[in-house]
Amino acid sequence: MSGEEREGAFHRGERAVQARVGVAARMARIGEHAIRGSMSEQHRQFFTQLPFVLVGSIDSAGQPCASLLAGPPGFVHAPDGRTLRIDATTIAADPLADNLRVAAPVGVLGIQAHTRRRNRANGVVTAVHAQGVTITVAQSFGNCPKYIQAREATYTGPRPAARFAGSPGLTEADARLIGNADTFYIATAHPDAVRAGTRAHGVDVSHRGGRPGFVRIDDEGRLHVPDFIGNFFFNTLGNLEVHPLAGLLFVDHASGDLLSLATSVAVIWDGPEVAAFPGAQRVLRFTPTAVRVARAALPLRFGPAELSPHLAGTGTW
Repeated sequence: MSGEEREGAFHRGERAVQARVGVAARMARIGEHAIRGSMSEQHRQFFTQLPFVLVGSIDSAGQPCASLLAGPPGFVHAPDGRTLRIDATTIAADPLADNLRVAAPVGVLGIQAHTRRRNRANGVVTAVHAQGVTITVAQSFGNCPKYIQAREATYTGPRPAARFAGSPGLTEADARLIGNADTFYIATAHPDAVRAGTRAHGVDVSHRGGRPGFVRIDDEGRLHVPDFIGNFFFNTLGNLEVHPLAGLLFVDHASGDLLSLATSVAVIWDGPEVAAFPGAQRVLRFTPTAVRVARAALPLRFGPAELSPHLAGTGTW
């Protein structure tokens, strides 16, 4: 969020989406209490329990990227309410490596899927070191447990040698991973986030969940994703309102493969495409502009998934 545009806890894109769905006045009141300028003790302790976190970043051209960093519990720690340190290095050729620079905006999502807890921290990079990165937190807030599949992750050892490799487009294997996914992660940004040193809270990274098959690929290779009712913050949709680019990350929980997509985005608010997904409030259509794959990249083992009970109202497909 840019300081010039900020009104309360939300920037103009978030406020525009909230107004469109009729919750602007309500969220103006809630936002001031729900979005804090520092991490609570509970949030600080939560991050230390995690074997992985998601990090959202943005490159110099304005393209957001969603990345995953993993380590033994404690690799993320918060010595105080404004400081988050992540002691992990990126996978080779992950755009995150170039995007992590002093004064760069970042978003962090901590998610403990088996307890359906997730907390967010947005801020700026204040140090890059051999072990990882230090972030000064400007926003801290929790997210609701809706649509999280209860799947426990366990750290299994040092990161295996892995590297992202570019691809000219989605392969059949990529399409299968997307078509079977019940979870993916999305990074978005405010356009002011590309200005180094803005402290604009300008990058978010979030979770999306649904029944396996909730992401559909059309004949043109575009991804269609239903957007279900949530907490009405609209951090992701608000960013897309003013900057329609996103980075997506899909995880193969069996193989440890990662599929990273740079995309342009259109939000479809009504019509047959929305009606095709029972329970959807709208549909996000992602057009991939870059595809990267890292095979067997994660030092994590995932347990079986228990689908969220909130998916009962989202139909079957």
